[in-house]
Amino acid sequence: MLGTGTSVGVPMVGCGCHVCRSIDRRNHRTRCAIILGLPGGNLLIDTPPDLHWQLVREQIGIVNAVVYTHEHADHIFGLDDLRLMPFYLGHAVPLYCEELVEARIRKSYDYAFTNIKHTHAGAVPALTFHRIDGATPFDVLETRLTPIPLQHGPRFNVLGFRIHNVAYCTDVNHIPTNSWGLLEGLDVLILGALRREPHPTHFCLEEAVAVAKKVGAKRTIFTHISHDLEYTQTNAELPDAMELGYDGLRIDL
Repeated sequence: MLGTGTSVGVPMVGCGCHVCRSIDRRNHRTRCAIILGLPGGNLLIDTPPDLHWQLVREQIGIVNAVVYTHEHADHIFGLDDLRLMPFYLGHAVPLYCEELVEARIRKSYDYAFTNIKHTHAGAVPALTFHRIDGATPFDVLETRLTPIPLQHGPRFNVLGFRIHNVAYCTDVNHIPTNSWGLLEGLDVLILGALRREPHPTHFCLEEAVAVAKKVGAKRTIFTHISHDLEYTQTNAELPDAMELGYDGLRIDL
């Protein structure tokens, strides 16, 4: 888990609460992303603004491909940090995403998609898109990924992903009826749990625990966490086999 924090991160700018001032590194949360070591290489899910530090911190030298959950700023605005990857890969970085995500990336990183000749290689990211949708499993880096359609408030449809018996579902506050079957038989569920109070576009902790109980994974790890949830105290309150995630947590696939 590269990052487990909400869109503003923890510590939060301008806040002096006990979690933001905590010396426990598990309360220091950069923006959400995970990376998976697969047979064909390292697969990154989302490119948050903290990506450079996350990859350096975890000593991950190469990202072989990226898949996106959705187009919000805290999930795409670290993409430029991958502009050296083509030197290592020998080709452009493959991006797997829905049409709306591609449109946002092309708009936000328009300098990467012009005909202007730059003075040196690596000046802009070299990217190639692979279109995915919420209904069709796809293969990347010798591994089958199954998209999980989710809702992120009333106006945003996003994707979770299932990789073997691990599912990653961040930025969600409603699981559509047809998606529950994709969460059966999990060893690990990684699920967004923003804070204690209800939120219009994210599961609060109580809602996330209820979802986790219904899914019944062997282990549930909560992510996209705000400064409202202190690591040790919150874990002591959670049911067995449920826990807060933290930056740097490693999970066996």
